[in-house]
Amino acid sequence: MMSRDINVGLIGFGTIGSGTVKLIQDNEGLIRNRLGAGLVIKKIADLDIETPRGVSVEKGVLTTDVNEILNDPEIDIVVELMGGYEPAKSFILKAMRNKKHVVTANKALLAVHGNEIFGVAGEENVNMGFEASVGGTIPIIKTLKESLVANNIKSIFGILNGTANYILTKMTDEKKAFDAVLKEAQEIGFAEADPTYDIEGIDTAHKLAIILSLSYGKSVRLDDIYREGITSVSPQDIEFAGELGYKIKLLAIAARREDSIEARIHPTMIPFDHILSSVNGNFNAIHIDGDAAESVFLHGQGAGMMPTASAVVSDLVDIARDIAKGIWGRVPLRSYMDDEIDDITLLPMDDVLANYYFRVSVVDSPGVLSRISGILGKHNISISSVIQKGRKLDGAVPIVMTTHKSRERDVQTALREINKLDVVCEDMMLIRIVDEKLT
Repeated sequence: MMSRDINVGLIGFGTIGSGTVKLIQDNEGLIRNRLGAGLVIKKIADLDIETPRGVSVEKGVLTTDVNEILNDPEIDIVVELMGGYEPAKSFILKAMRNKKHVVTANKALLAVHGNEIFGVAGEENVNMGFEASVGGTIPIIKTLKESLVANNIKSIFGILNGTANYILTKMTDEKKAFDAVLKEAQEIGFAEADPTYDIEGIDTAHKLAIILSLSYGKSVRLDDIYREGITSVSPQDIEFAGELGYKIKLLAIAARREDSIEARIHPTMIPFDHILSSVNGNFNAIHIDGDAAESVFLHGQGAGMMPTASAVVSDLVDIARDIAKGIWGRVPLRSYMDDEIDDITLLPMDDVLANYYFRVSVVDSPGVLSRISGILGKHNISISSVIQKGRKLDGAVPIVMTTHKSRERDVQTALREINKLDVVCEDMMLIRIVDEKLT
């Protein structure tokens, strides 16, 4: 039994911050029974301490001066939930230098400055929890750090952004265009006023960078992760995907390729019978293939006030248990021992092998398909299937093809050549396919 309660300082009293306070208050007895002590929110720092948050705190808890948290020797754990790079990074580092443990949901900060932050945590002998940074309530971090610790991770496929998944689900179910669905998502609060991070795959890249470090013991530059967003996906592509037996998802992919690691994010066609195909709406999911565990699937809310607060409080309890035992670093912060983590240059996207879906609008005239297939063949791209319909869209006829395994470099070279043909009405659309049944 712990001899005292654990004092927590909270920086950022927005949606997740207020959810964290609410969860600690609502489940105080449950937490005490499982921890052997209480979690006490001693101070909350925010620039705005007047706007109602839907939770009540005792007088004197709220402050606009973050130093009342960072310099308070009685505060054991600092929770950073303000987001962004600065001043969040400075606050976290100061908290650690003052021997305080830290919990954060700040995926962007960890993806860009993780090496420095984890390094300082090691120097100061403090713990750091970041479960809420990837997948909201889904225990991805703990699974990779602890549950699968004896596994070589062969591959990871993840739907890691709820906004993008919601948009693609609505486009699929209601046959609406991207712009219309995005507007609806913004109106109901599922998409930000500026949705760039979500729809361009930047948010997903932040999460994948963290996952790569935990899975392979490698530090990666965010810009080295190949990334495409979903803005170019059309209802026409979704319809053809359905005819071919696929759904389109924004997928984060990581895989071990001999001595290198493949990492990419882009719209991906996956078969109807793939477990990720059924992940709809704003849900997140991750499919992990380990050499011993084999297939592991995690699914749940990837964002939102209470789901994310659940992950934050999980980290608080983990750290509180270590405080009670007088220990730190029982589990390495990034799964691997620090001296085993090194930098890596990811497998260049040009060298990636994949199956492909092509859609091209062409003039309805004889010999067009043979000209296109000839160019593909010249660049070592073998066609698996063809859909050629007589219907005309905007005066052109669509041709849809899928390929056997091909190299990205060859595909991009062929596409540039095809797009220059006088019979092509608009640039060829490309979507990569993940399907174990294809060769």
